[in-house]
Amino acid sequence: MTARSTRRTTAAHSRLAAVGAIAVTGALLLTGCGDQTDKGGSGSDASSSSAPLADKLPKDIRDAGVIKVGSDIAYPPVEYMEGGKAVGIDPDIADALGKQLGVKFEFQNGKFDNLIVGLQAKRFNVIMSAMNDTKDRQDGINSDNGQKVGNGIDFVDYFTAGTSILVQKGNPKGIKTLDDLCGKVVALQKGTTSEGIAKAQTKKCTQDGKKAIKLQTFDTDPEALLRLKQGASVADLNDFPVAAYNAKTSGGGKDFEVIGEQIEAGPYGIGVSKENTQLRDALQAAVSAIIKNGEYTKIMEKWNVTAGAVTEAKINGGS
Repeated sequence: MTARSTRRTTAAHSRLAAVGAIAVTGALLLTGCGDQTDKGGSGSDASSSSAPLADKLPKDIRDAGVIKVGSDIAYPPVEYMEGGKAVGIDPDIADALGKQLGVKFEFQNGKFDNLIVGLQAKRFNVIMSAMNDTKDRQDGINSDNGQKVGNGIDFVDYFTAGTSILVQKGNPKGIKTLDDLCGKVVALQKGTTSEGIAKAQTKKCTQDGKKAIKLQTFDTDPEALLRLKQGASVADLNDFPVAAYNAKTSGGGKDFEVIGEQIEAGPYGIGVSKENTQLRDALQAAVSAIIKNGEYTKIMEKWNVTAGAVTEAKINGGS
């Protein structure tokens, strides 16, 4: 949250979307148990009898009528809490998928860098949290050291986003590219693709004879944004939809601005355990259906993120 991841692996893709009236919106497997408290749900009123793809779901999920979703719900506008309920791009997509599958999607809040662990521990059925579909996550590879740390997960891709650099309004430090971050303090959410990009850049800094980036990581993106707002860091890296949203809304648009081009755009994916291929394939069918029937486009237009829309629901399309 990025996006959320936002929330978003070194040389991996970030947590592309367009900025509109409201521009919207995160390493791999880390130990520990996230705060998986149910903070609200996003669900569909659809019943199995009216849902065209209900029979594609595993029987246990179909009988339960619920798909439990692990998400770091602090990544507006991809997912965030409003009135005790998860709202945003991901919950809206989940609602549309629920109508196709005849189940409700119930969002459970947790730390982004613990979501894959939670999925593999069966605390929830899927991940929807602006999580980038990357080859490392598919293969269970720790992007920091290249070591195998798990079985990995599968993804059903449903959106595209890149990482952006967010700075204080007026860009007082004159940041233009990643190279300008060498030797400076950068705040961002840990466990995200943005962290991987920052770590790769700090290696480049030292290889070029410059000082390393002084990286500060936080459990949530709002914590990183506060450091930037206070002037304790020169930049925050997060997904473009999230960066654009914060630039437009924080302090009435007076706190931040987005600079430079998007970095390493790639797909967001719904994360599913590799053993649960039936659920994965049902989700792919549902995403394909809402793309075809126009519901997906309506959601993209609602959040002004049509530039990040996909035209097909690929499985493991990230690299």
